[in-house]
Amino acid sequence: MASNSPPAAAVSVGTPSSTVYIRNLEESVKIPLLKQSLTAIFSQYGTIIDLVAKKNLKAKGQAFVVFDSAAAAEQAIKEVQAFPLFDKPMVLAFAKTRSDATVKRDTGEESTEFEAHKRRRLAEKERKQALAVLESQRHPATTTTSADAPKAAAKKTGGGLKSTAPAAAPQIPDEYLPPNTTLFLQNLPDDANESMLTSLFGRFDGFKEVRMVPGRKGIAFVEFEQLEGAIGAKEGMGGMVLEDKIVKVTYQRQ
Repeated sequence: MASNSPPAAAVSVGTPSSTVYIRNLEESVKIPLLKQSLTAIFSQYGTIIDLVAKKNLKAKGQAFVVFDSAAAAEQAIKEVQAFPLFDKPMVLAFAKTRSDATVKRDTGEESTEFEAHKRRRLAEKERKQALAVLESQRHPATTTTSADAPKAAAKKTGGGLKSTAPAAAPQIPDEYLPPNTTLFLQNLPDDANESMLTSLFGRFDGFKEVRMVPGRKGIAFVEFEQLEGAIGAKEGMGGMVLEDKIVKVTYQRQ
């Protein structure tokens, strides 16, 4: 049976790095078996320091193999390109970004560079999630058939009259707001104050100030000088429990 995947010679493999990005994997294979199979194939080309394969829908059919050198990754791509795994030819390329494992090995787990790398990756992930949610709200799925469309339109506009009301702008859920330097805290204890929140958030890089809302209990804003500090604080403090209340930490809506 002819494959729809591009032949090895036609695949653009990108800029050399120590991480191999694999796609066109068989999605029905269980993750443990997939990892075991990929390890058996790629360990022949060098030391593998990490192998990432996830079962969530967006990541299905993909994996990343992190070698200890770019040379090992390059050799693996050359020799394994289009190799059939579970009857599907793998499509290989160099990953566009450095993996966590590579940065950790090069700089150390406690280094500021590694922490900055993780924060940038999280910020980019959240940005993409926000864009995806916004796009889905702009173009919601509909089950209206072509035959029902005139009826649906007439119902919406009052018997076929054209509606002059502007369409409501889609709103991104708080959890998927794009990162910015100000955090919005919700569900705080009634006695939460500036001093208490400063002691909690002041340990994160670039902390600037806490702003309480006059006349409103349970909410506050925390501002940082840099985006990295806000990202770190959101990841570190989201879901914290204060006086039996789970505090919600999101980015401020712009």
